[in-house]
Amino acid sequence: MALRSRLKVILVITVLIVVLISFLTLFPEIFWRERVVEVPETYFDFIMNYAPYVYVIPGSGPDLEWGKSSFAAAFAIDFLYQAYYNDQFEDRKADIYDKIVSLSDWILTQQCTDESEKAYGGFKSNENSTYYYSADACKVIPSLLRAYKLTGKAEYLNAAKLAGNFLYNMQHLPSQLGIHDKYYGGFAKAVTIDDSWLREMNVECLYGIIGLQMLSELDAENKSKYENMITDALNFYRSGIENLWLYFDPPPDGDGNWHRIGLNETEIYDDTVAYALIGLYEYEGRSQTVEKVYNLINTIRASSQYPAYNPEVCWAGYIDVVSRFPACEYYDAVTAGILWKIRKNHDKSSFEYSMKIIGKHTEDFMFWGVKFDDYSPVENKQAMATVCWLAQFFLNYEDPITPFTRFLKAYGENITIFPIREASDMISYGEGVDVKAVVSPTRVDEVLMEPGYAINDYITIYLFAPLRHHDKIRRRGVDYEVLSIQEFSFKGDILYRRAVCRRLLGQ
Repeated sequence: MALRSRLKVILVITVLIVVLISFLTLFPEIFWRERVVEVPETYFDFIMNYAPYVYVIPGSGPDLEWGKSSFAAAFAIDFLYQAYYNDQFEDRKADIYDKIVSLSDWILTQQCTDESEKAYGGFKSNENSTYYYSADACKVIPSLLRAYKLTGKAEYLNAAKLAGNFLYNMQHLPSQLGIHDKYYGGFAKAVTIDDSWLREMNVECLYGIIGLQMLSELDAENKSKYENMITDALNFYRSGIENLWLYFDPPPDGDGNWHRIGLNETEIYDDTVAYALIGLYEYEGRSQTVEKVYNLINTIRASSQYPAYNPEVCWAGYIDVVSRFPACEYYDAVTAGILWKIRKNHDKSSFEYSMKIIGKHTEDFMFWGVKFDDYSPVENKQAMATVCWLAQFFLNYEDPITPFTRFLKAYGENITIFPIREASDMISYGEGVDVKAVVSPTRVDEVLMEPGYAINDYITIYLFAPLRHHDKIRRRGVDYEVLSIQEFSFKGDILYRRAVCRRLLGQ
């Protein structure tokens, strides 16, 4: 009996060990929790002090020419709603609550409440505007519903429902009034307070799916209405976004074609596509459309004109999707924040690398545009939308946990990547980024030997971080140039990268 009891105990312990190992394999993040960063105090103070202003000029205060806007208030609410439940801000919950109420109340003053107007239910694009954009309603609805969930104030829910009705009208009225030649399912761009229309239908309104889905849960009486709106919008916009178009121009006054921008219509606005992507992602996850569009843009690389561009930091303000090169000299900083959830779940190396850069340049990235080469601002204006989205990025950041990153943590060594910044007669590099890598000697059969070099001038590195051809690697005080890069993926996710590097002579 005693032997049988001991065998039972051994069996139970064995089963528990097997279960624990399986659990660790399936859910490593629970037991391998990595570094969590905090939201910079400068970001929090900026939002608390200046929302809902669109821009702030350092040293001068809010940019009164742009003034306040509903979308700036909405993005501030989105961040503050998350911050309210985060341990970092536990001692400031009362202030956050009051700010959310203040912003929500201000948004209500921007809503058209005159039933006789076509703009009924929409929000002014800024406090002095007469235009009511569909995209603004798309951005404001989720924020008002979050404010409602936090405060229980019915006026926020009612305003969101009214805005949902505005979007319904922007989807249906143009065809009824002859602005569009037929019903398409997209949302007209805008209507003015005197009932003048901007007829184009922009893919950015895919962001509106987030709010419409939330409304379908909170306004059960109109659930089918919101679901039909989502279905019609998806059916219309999907082909446009998959082919990287920005807007459709419907007849009778339009040409009935999809369009981009630029002289030859080869360029896109990066933030427009980013907003569309996150709207799609929140609704359908990593669908074929989301994966296709994200990869098409995130694989656009540096050019000879802009060698410092790296899409893993964030996306360029203008991108030529035909030549597949950046079409400007600066990052649109907001996209690093808009894309945080997609990257955290499906592009962990970009998620980590972007934080490495922005975490070292937090104040630089408060400006709406920062140059590729040195992160200096394009214009002396800090942007509320940018700060709010990046604050969400910080709030939700954790170092990626994969089998390979755990291996690097245990066995990797520290190296420094110096991204190439200029590739003219004189090559120059940007500031270094410290990463972990496994380094091994390169075999003769792995590299084409060049005159003047010996086999020990080459190394092979294995790392998680993104790097590019001609970047400089510093290992133990010796500099190497990246010659070739090979990525290893599984189910569309990067597992690790292998790069062959050659010593820089004279270093």
